[in-house]
Amino acid sequence: MKARKVKTIVLASQKGGAGKTTLAAHLAVAAERAGDGPCVMIDTDPQGSLAAWWNSREQETPLFASSTIKDLPERLEMLDKGGCSYVFIDTPPAITESIRAVVALADLVLIPTRPSPHDLRAVGHTVELVTGEQCPFAFVVTQAKPNTRLTIQAVTSLSEHGVVAPSIIHDRVDYAASMIDGRTVLEISGQSRSAEETTTLWGFVKARITASNKKR
Repeated sequence: MKARKVKTIVLASQKGGAGKTTLAAHLAVAAERAGDGPCVMIDTDPQGSLAAWWNSREQETPLFASSTIKDLPERLEMLDKGGCSYVFIDTPPAITESIRAVVALADLVLIPTRPSPHDLRAVGHTVELVTGEQCPFAFVVTQAKPNTRLTIQAVTSLSEHGVVAPSIIHDRVDYAASMIDGRTVLEISGQSRSAEETTTLWGFVKARITASNKKR
């Protein structure tokens, strides 16, 4: 089978509230703004938060594609033939066989994790699923408080189990505020610290996918 050119990025975490939807939206917009599009988002979470965000958005990009988990392989093939560069897939906060099927299609899995003991304990099940599918992955620390020991401890702990994105997503109100009306921090204030975090994170993700595909 011919390898797909489109690269698939899956946001997965057993723990709810870690920021999967916010990350998916922000990374897709960052990729488009960096000239790495066309980008498409797919929402496999029954709550439909990513779809709701996109429906309230005025900008035409990134694009959105509807798909069930069962139809996802066929949908990715169609997007590949259509010239799509990156697909960002949001998943529900659970570890199920259906999510395993999504992870199996990923070029990279991002595991967002808040720097709290409870979140760190819960991340193990997600890591087991991803490593079981032999899929490259990276942790993204989200909702972090600036300059706190807990954040440093979280990065140290996670780094023992995998790569941690160097760009930490801090707990700032502009992330949540931007999501209300279909925007991102990049479009509200492109010079903000939050926008810089997002742009840097996308640079890391893109480089990580490139490195992973070279190894394969």
